[in-house]
Amino acid sequence: MKSIIMIKSQQKSSQALKYVSLITLTLQNAAVGLSMRYALTRSGDMFLPSTAVVMSEVVKLLTSLVLCYIEEGSFPKFCNSLKVIIIKQPIDTLKVSVPSLLYIIQNNVLYVSASNLDAATYQVTYQLKILTTAFFAVIILRRSLRNTQWGALVLLVIGVVLVQLAQSVDTVLPSGIEQNHIVGFSAALSACFLSGFAGIYFEKILKDSDISLWMRNVQLGLLSLPFGLITCFLRDGEILQKRGFFFGYDLFVYYLVVLQAGGGLIVAMVVKYADNILKGFATSLAIIISCVASIYLFDFNLTLKFSLGAVLVICSIFMYGHQPKTTFIDKHSPTDRV
Repeated sequence: MKSIIMIKSQQKSSQALKYVSLITLTLQNAAVGLSMRYALTRSGDMFLPSTAVVMSEVVKLLTSLVLCYIEEGSFPKFCNSLKVIIIKQPIDTLKVSVPSLLYIIQNNVLYVSASNLDAATYQVTYQLKILTTAFFAVIILRRSLRNTQWGALVLLVIGVVLVQLAQSVDTVLPSGIEQNHIVGFSAALSACFLSGFAGIYFEKILKDSDISLWMRNVQLGLLSLPFGLITCFLRDGEILQKRGFFFGYDLFVYYLVVLQAGGGLIVAMVVKYADNILKGFATSLAIIISCVASIYLFDFNLTLKFSLGAVLVICSIFMYGHQPKTTFIDKHSPTDRV
C-alpha cells in the first residue's frame, strides 16, 4: 500500500515538474528576446554586449560548479573529479575549446541580431537553428530524418522568408543605433549555423565519453571565459580602457545576464521532465507572447504576411517534434547553450 502511495506521489511530482519546467521555458524564451531588444534600444548609457556575454559565462560556470558539487555529493569527491577530468586530461578538455569559441561568437552575434531586428522577428528567425542543427546532425552524426521532418524544415524556411519579407524598413532606435534589417537577418542566420555546429559537436563529445553533462559545462565555462575576454578586448578594447568593464550596467542588465545564463539549464530540465512536443509547444507559445508583447512595448506592426510566416514556423516546430524516440530528436539540453 505504501509503495503504491509513493509511486502515485512520484507521478504527481513528476507531472508538476513537467508543467513548471514548461511554463518556465516558455517565459524564458519570450523574455530573452524581449529583454535583449529593450536593453539594446532604450535611451541612456549603453552597456557593452561583449561584456554581458562574458558575465553570462561566469554565471553558467558557477552554476555548473555547484551542480557538479551536488552530483558528487561531497567536497573531496568534487575536487578529485575536477582534478582527474580537467587537469589530468588536458587533451580531452581542449576538445571542448571548439564549441566554447563558437558559443562565444554566437552569443555576441545574437546581440547584433537583436539590435537590428524587432523582438518578434528575431524570435521567429532564430528558429532556423532547428534547420542547421538537423543539417549538421545528418552530416556529422549520420542521422536520418523522416519525411515529416523534411517537410517541417521546408515549412520552417518558407515561414522565416515570409517573416523577413514583412519586415524591411530600417529605422534609428532611441539608443542612437541605426537598425539595419539585412545585418540583423545575416547575424541571426550566422548564429543559427554556429549554434547548429557547436551543438552537434558538443553532443558528439558527450556521447563519446562518460563525463557528465555538468562537468562538460564546467569545461565549456573554463574555456569560454578566456575566449570571451579576448573578444571583449578585440571588439571594444578602447571603450573598455576609457569607461571600464561594467559601463552602462544596471539592475536590468544584470537580470538579462542571469536570464541568458539560465536558459540552457531550463531547457535541460524540460527535456528531463517533459517531452519534445511539449518543448515545441513552449517555443511556439514564446513566439506568440513575443509578438503580442512587441505590439504594446515596441509599437510592432503585425501584418498578414508576418502572421502567416509565424504560423508556418509554429506548425513546422510541431511537425519536427512529432516523431518516435528512435529517430532524430533536436535535443537542446546539451547542445543549445544560449
